[in-house]
Amino acid sequence: MIQLKNYINGELIAPKTNSYLDNYNPATGKVYSQIPNSDDEDVELAYTAAKEAFKSWSSTPKEKRSYYLIKIADLIEQKLDKLALAESIDNGKPLKLAKTVDIPRAASNFRFYGTGILHYAASAHSMEDDAINYTLKQPVGVAGCISPWNLPLYLFSWKIAPALAAGCTVVAKPSEVTPMTAYLLSEICIEAGLPNGVLNIVHGLGNKVGNAIVSHSGIPLISFTGGTATGKHIAYIAAPMFKKLSLELGGKNPNIIFADCNYEKMLATTLHSSFANQGQICLCGSRIYVERSIYEKFKNDLVSKTKELLVGNPLDDKTKVGAVVSKQHKEKILSYIELAKQEGGIILCGGVEVKLEGEHENGYYISPTIIEGLDYNCRTNQEEIFGPVVTITPFDTDDEALMMANSTMYGLASMVWTENLTRAHKLAKEIHAGIVWINCWLLRDLRTPFGGVKASGVGREGGFEALDFFTEPKNVCIKY
Repeated sequence: MIQLKNYINGELIAPKTNSYLDNYNPATGKVYSQIPNSDDEDVELAYTAAKEAFKSWSSTPKEKRSYYLIKIADLIEQKLDKLALAESIDNGKPLKLAKTVDIPRAASNFRFYGTGILHYAASAHSMEDDAINYTLKQPVGVAGCISPWNLPLYLFSWKIAPALAAGCTVVAKPSEVTPMTAYLLSEICIEAGLPNGVLNIVHGLGNKVGNAIVSHSGIPLISFTGGTATGKHIAYIAAPMFKKLSLELGGKNPNIIFADCNYEKMLATTLHSSFANQGQICLCGSRIYVERSIYEKFKNDLVSKTKELLVGNPLDDKTKVGAVVSKQHKEKILSYIELAKQEGGIILCGGVEVKLEGEHENGYYISPTIIEGLDYNCRTNQEEIFGPVVTITPFDTDDEALMMANSTMYGLASMVWTENLTRAHKLAKEIHAGIVWINCWLLRDLRTPFGGVKASGVGREGGFEALDFFTEPKNVCIKY
């Protein structure tokens, strides 16, 4: 039984209460490790270390900060197999996915900001009356970073790397559901020689550790990725304290398919964008709208391809759909499938729990599910399910597709499949979302801003926008 520890002031230490939480392997449904059941005392200890470290880290030359981030990136790449296996066991995702996406992206996040900080520039403006203005971009202070369970190290590093690059120190909380790679990152930071207190990782529950971070008077900014309801709670606490907030929240993303698309490319990508990581990616296209003239062909082809996806042991290379992350989440997904039936939906494939044999018989598996026959504004089409469940709906006109796409409270990502250049630009402008992918999905350039509108969040991550978030601009005006 592995027992994780908190990473505070450069050391791996037990929680103050010496209390632990069970951590389950989703593939087997069995406890395989324990994580610290930390509380506000542990957060205070981490904050004290981070506050002290900020005095030196904030003035450390950017070249030196860059060195540490690139060293961490190198070590993540060297430990790819170990980290990928840990991610697969902890989360239930196929091992191949963790090896090819999650862990390489975590390394890329550290490397991108390790090099990006060297090119992060400020502006200067001369005035006609013999004066010049220049801008200082100074680290804000101790940053609170809270990350989700679906892409554990990928999104954990997405917050930590720009914060450290900008000169902030960090008190971070990984999801208590998937803590393992954050713990392994602690070991990597020690091996890399990261100065004590610069990064502190406190494990535990959201209502204890998360709340303590968000409500701490000494932590001036919060970066959070997770559910919209939790984001609302964080904003309720942090806004009256005038904290800087970056909230990357839920999504209910439309995938709009026109008859003039590159059909084979669209079909292959739509299969992936529907069920990658068991549909547990905030960017998955869960509402599929198809031009009526190709609707029946598309429906038959997608159902046929989906039935070929092997649901199984995440460590098996043949597995395409692994386990969902927890028993509670499995039950939530199944409840939405039942709701869809009540709302008049027709289950075209899937819709049931999958029972494996042997040591995986108690794992959390759901067959990838396609549903048709639902109104665009029913609950199944309006609420985030976050699982291997998609709905398909025909449309007749561009305006109808746009109306349905924009009908939810969310606005994170979207997809449009068309070879019509005018239509593509028009929809890109009119879709209410932070990201519009035209004829592709999940094609990410780390230099670009990432985030949503409406209930999908506040602020942007990625690129220099993240460095802007972790710094405060100060104008200096000199008369000469």
